[in-house]
Amino acid sequence: FRGNTRVEEACEMYTRAANMFKIAKNWSAAGNAFCQAARLHMQLQSKHDSATSFVDAGNAYKKADPQEAINCLNAAIDIYTDMGRFTIAAKHHITIAEIYEAELVDIEKAIAHYEQAADYYKGEESNRQVGLGKCLLKVAAYAAQLEQYQKAIEIYEQVGTNTMDNPLLKYSAKEYFFKAALCHFIVDELNAKLALEKYEEMFPAFTDSRECKLLKKLLEAHEEQNCEAYTEAVKEFDSISRLDQWLTTMLLRIKKSIQGEGDGDLK
Repeated sequence: FRGNTRVEEACEMYTRAANMFKIAKNWSAAGNAFCQAARLHMQLQSKHDSATSFVDAGNAYKKADPQEAINCLNAAIDIYTDMGRFTIAAKHHITIAEIYEAELVDIEKAIAHYEQAADYYKGEESNRQVGLGKCLLKVAAYAAQLEQYQKAIEIYEQVGTNTMDNPLLKYSAKEYFFKAALCHFIVDELNAKLALEKYEEMFPAFTDSRECKLLKKLLEAHEEQNCEAYTEAVKEFDSISRLDQWLTTMLLRIKKSIQGEGDGDLK
């Protein structure tokens, strides 16, 4: 590898080899070859090409070795942040978070990477609203699952407030206020009532939503310790808008706080 020309030639060969390994679906070998190319690009002071090769390596390793994929993507992130390319670094933090979610099932680490991505989006104007919102909502959903309700509430309220004045996104605001209210409800019924009043005042369109009407029925049933009324209200809502796993989990947690309720079922 004497002289830059030789290093450049070696870079090209490693990249060609990596692409041939990809065609052969030999993902580990492809990832390894892209890594070698990335290191040589760095030797040539070509940061952008090095970061691109590390990302290619990460994408190849994703199919064979999730941890190695994360290592490569982190290497790319280090280069991008060093170059001040925070929006692209955020995107790769999201990819790492998704690997932790789907492949390695480490929710704490997934949350950390979504939070890091959100921090980078906050500092950048481009893509800010959509990218930032996506990351924060992931963090909120997981925080609630891990019973970190205050953290979830703050995020849902923040995203709801940010979207309610946006003509394209305001339809989603009711969902975020609904989720914030459910988190309040699990912690304390009175808090949920006060929060509901606040959301209706801030965002009048929320009052007519099915989510708001459901919350009022659930609060009433809970106050009366009427398990049947609670279940009926949930069933009625579910027959029109299917409940996802997250909502089902939260609604069950509230139902269990009704005295004598221990069967853990919503139907």
